[in-house]
Amino acid sequence: MLDTRFTVLDLIDIELKEQNSFDLRCIGGRKGLSREITTPGINRPGLALSGFYDEFAYQRIQVLGKGEVAYLAKLADAGKTETIRKLFSYPIPCCIFTHNFIPHEDFIKEAERVHCPLLQTKLDTAEFHVRLIRVLSDIFASQQTIHGVLVEVYGMGILLLGDSGVGKSETALELIKRGHRLVADDAITIRRMNGNVLVGTGRNKIAGHHIEIRGVGIVNITHLFGVSAIRERKEIQLVITLEEWDNKKNYDRIGDGGKQKEFLGVAVPMLEIPVRHGRYIPVIVETAAMNERLKMMGYHAETEFNQNIIKWLESGTSHSVYFGVEDII
Repeated sequence: MLDTRFTVLDLIDIELKEQNSFDLRCIGGRKGLSREITTPGINRPGLALSGFYDEFAYQRIQVLGKGEVAYLAKLADAGKTETIRKLFSYPIPCCIFTHNFIPHEDFIKEAERVHCPLLQTKLDTAEFHVRLIRVLSDIFASQQTIHGVLVEVYGMGILLLGDSGVGKSETALELIKRGHRLVADDAITIRRMNGNVLVGTGRNKIAGHHIEIRGVGIVNITHLFGVSAIRERKEIQLVITLEEWDNKKNYDRIGDGGKQKEFLGVAVPMLEIPVRHGRYIPVIVETAAMNERLKMMGYHAETEFNQNIIKWLESGTSHSVYFGVEDII
């Protein structure tokens, strides 16, 4: 979950690309801009305005569209300000009006009295809902920070793990030279999105696209290889653990080990790749990425290999390998 306070002012100031922008303006209750938003949920307060407050989700951001504004106008004409007063008796984080609507002065007056921020956006209600839920889900997603290198290889998000000095950064640098992209080096923040999707980003945006190469120092990937060599975030689809070659360890040679690495309750396929002189790890990582893509498309080379071996054994042609012709006769 979010490890720092997220306030209404943070919501207004959040930097988003144009197609995701909220275009929010404060039209009342400025003294309450420091109110904390504690949940990614959104609520339409239509039932509350009509006087039904059972299960009122007051802790959520309240979004008011055409229906709510029309009903508020009706309440104002009837002089029923007690309904509005009852609404603001709850500690609402803020109220947001879509379609550039401006609420009745009685509504603004009550909001000012309790210091509840009133915001306004030109977006229609449906579009604003989609954008707000997407951003809040990202902000409030479960997360953890790990040490590793996250790269994109043939469209696959690959997380490189291993002990310090095993060659993670050097492998990433060679992959970048071969046309792949860096997401983050060293400190990586993993967020669980949409239930079971793990998305990795650099914990520090300033240092995220720099790589530390022992003997060389810090290199700026953007300046060396251009913006096409980086990306801000990527779904983690494969974990590769690099480790020093251990002659006493039996490494998977068929590819049916089925090992997984778990983050935030979500399991990701994992490969263990031993490192030693003469093994060109970047090519192995590229091969692993392409093989994992084939698996996602339903093709498993190890399964096909096993099936072919079984057919060969059952065909009888394998007998001559183990027996002489005279034995078979």
